[in-house]
Amino acid sequence: MRSVPERDAACAIAQAAAVVGDWWSLLLIRETARGHHRFDALQEELGISRKVLTERLAHLVETGVLEKVPYQDRPVRHEYRLTESGRGLLPVLLSMQDWADRWVFGDGSLSGTADEAGAEARRVAGLAGGRLPRLELPAHLDGAPVDPVAGGTATVLFCYPATGSPSPLPDGWAGIPGTVGCTLENRLFRDAYEDFRAAGAEVRGISTQRPDEQRVFAVEEGLPFTLLSDVDLRLAAALRLPTFRAGQLLRLKRAVLVVDRDRVVRHTRFPVTDVPAAVDEALTEVRRLAADPGPRPEGPRGTLA
Repeated sequence: MRSVPERDAACAIAQAAAVVGDWWSLLLIRETARGHHRFDALQEELGISRKVLTERLAHLVETGVLEKVPYQDRPVRHEYRLTESGRGLLPVLLSMQDWADRWVFGDGSLSGTADEAGAEARRVAGLAGGRLPRLELPAHLDGAPVDPVAGGTATVLFCYPATGSPSPLPDGWAGIPGTVGCTLENRLFRDAYEDFRAAGAEVRGISTQRPDEQRVFAVEEGLPFTLLSDVDLRLAAALRLPTFRAGQLLRLKRAVLVVDRDRVVRHTRFPVTDVPAAVDEALTEVRRLAADPGPRPEGPRGTLA
């Protein structure tokens, strides 16, 4: 946390770095996006000293990135929530994550999928057993905010890069590994939708396309379930979902999550290399939850053992 020298007073990059360029400040934004809002929870997640944590939180509150919200009266205790300004930094965090996945963990090649033994796969597998923080995403029907978790036995969230309708896909899209198959995936979930509903589950498709784009596609394909737009990358930041950049936009890599009524992630599949098998696997998991909703130990790659 340092002041901006006079020579950089008009430089927006320098001004932004003065607010969030510190290691701990960036990680605090990451953790609040993930749903950790209280002092003790933040300290536990980050392994940071109380003194440094107090300083960084005060700085982020002073600069308007976080706000203090009381959650207890006697004594008064506060939790820390992202402001609109703070949520505006989520694309910055996801761009950093995307860069590191490609250039630090990866070999620099552009890909819409990942190695099953790589850092991205381990990160998604690590979601199993954790809770999805409360957030809302705009729905394709009218752009109204909707909780991704629909209740019932479970909610199947399938993330996909983008469909080619109504907007054309970027040049070279088909040459990027993992991009082809988004329309097929939506159709397969559409065709199996009544089976998911019979098991008490709901289905949600998620991409970073705008709600109006998703609406045109949903009508064309006759989708019975809701598509949610993560155009502001709120879900991607909350779960640290893998992304890739194409057409100057961050796109979600294909992944499938099953979340129970208590918002606990009970099943993950990433990377998705066999779309029909991933749909069948999600349906099997939903039926298992309907028959036995109790917790089970986690298996390899975050799937349930």
